[in-house]
Amino acid sequence: MIQALLTSLTCLTLAYGSAAASKPNIVLIFADDLGWQEPGFAGSDFLETPRLDQLAREGMVFRHAYASAGNCQPSRACMLSGQYTPRHGVYAVGSTDRGPKTLMRMIPVPNRPNLPPDTMMLGESLKAAGYATGFFGKCHMKDSKTGKSEHAGFDVIQHSKPGLNSDDPADPKAIFSITNAACEFIEANRERPFFAYIPHYAVHSRLEGRAETLARFKNKAPGKLGHDHAMLAACLSDLDTGIGMVLDKLKAIGLEENTLVVLTSDNGGTHVSNEPLRGKKGGYYEGGIRVPMIARWPGVTTPGSTCDTPVSNVDFYPTFLAAAGASAPASPLDGESLLPLFKGQGALQRQALFWHFPGYLDDPVPRGRDPNFRTRPVTAMRKGEWKLHLYHEEWQLDGGREKLATNRAAELYHLAADPGEHTDLAATDTAKRDELLEDLLAWMKSTSAPLPQQTNPEYNSKSSGKGGKKKKQAGKD
Repeated sequence: MIQALLTSLTCLTLAYGSAAASKPNIVLIFADDLGWQEPGFAGSDFLETPRLDQLAREGMVFRHAYASAGNCQPSRACMLSGQYTPRHGVYAVGSTDRGPKTLMRMIPVPNRPNLPPDTMMLGESLKAAGYATGFFGKCHMKDSKTGKSEHAGFDVIQHSKPGLNSDDPADPKAIFSITNAACEFIEANRERPFFAYIPHYAVHSRLEGRAETLARFKNKAPGKLGHDHAMLAACLSDLDTGIGMVLDKLKAIGLEENTLVVLTSDNGGTHVSNEPLRGKKGGYYEGGIRVPMIARWPGVTTPGSTCDTPVSNVDFYPTFLAAAGASAPASPLDGESLLPLFKGQGALQRQALFWHFPGYLDDPVPRGRDPNFRTRPVTAMRKGEWKLHLYHEEWQLDGGREKLATNRAAELYHLAADPGEHTDLAATDTAKRDELLEDLLAWMKSTSAPLPQQTNPEYNSKSSGKGGKKKKQAGKD
């Protein structure tokens, strides 16, 4: 009898251990404003990221990874809801009428300050699947009676504000406070599956770095990409050190082998040039939405491998659910599990990625479309090697489809030959333009993507934009 009981207990223990091992721990590290080629593994020889470079050697680098929006708040909303912007209505930081009002031809679609209350968030889904959940760092949105913030579903929440500059010279951008809190959470939950979400404030402006770190870069010669920003280098180096501390903690307590680590950024870079890509953070050219990305899952991802399939942070939600063996929520998910890519076994089923921004964003950038805004109302898509932008002012006010040859409503680029989006092919490759346009319009219909409907009574085509009513929040992106 005793032997039978011991045998039963042993079987239960083994079964529990097997079940626990089948649920990997998940660590999502989210840098702020880190450009697509700023880490060393992605190309920079001025900015130094030895721990990220090591992670890249140990995992899979995604060379065509995208943020699902051009700046902070909507990108985070998409990632943690698993939904594109039309489904939740979070399009910008603050408002969608940022910039000179007299130069806006239409009244933009209003911005939601947080996510709809019926949204099942990533933290909630993983918590329901038995995960301990911890949130360490930047949170843009606030909970209210009419909506949810990024915090939904997290057991532990620390160092979480919309923006932060540290008063501690030894802790720039709270990098090490965030890191230590995340490491304590990992240690405390080492016996159960956990999800640690670590959205750093670095390398968002105002840039900060430890004095001894900054000293290493002050007299360093510019790199081959033209990178020469010493304070960015210091801030990124300190961030790299903090990320390394998390990776070291996983290894020290024996969890490295059963932990999926994903590292990426919330949007394109802003501190240095993104060339050869066009644009910067806030826009929907490649420089505004292409981001660095690494996934490391020992035994699943092949060390030192790369993937050229276009992916988006909207894919993380279904990926993490699939890794955890968890059920999908009732609310729709727009992403697709990346596990087939992690395993090197097959392709994704979807044909395209989409972006939708029905507003105006201030602070024009070099090689932008517009001298007054980073972007105007636009929907964009990437299908294979092709990229289409549809600008809604021209589409709705300047003749739409019938005038596509002259109204500049559509821009078409072949990214394989022209990653910098220099040569607009919309007027010459009309067959490809129309193919993508039909796909884009069908997607807009399927997601009920809202568009500006009214012309702006304050618009003045001769206005300089100076002295008019403006909303400027670029520093809060």
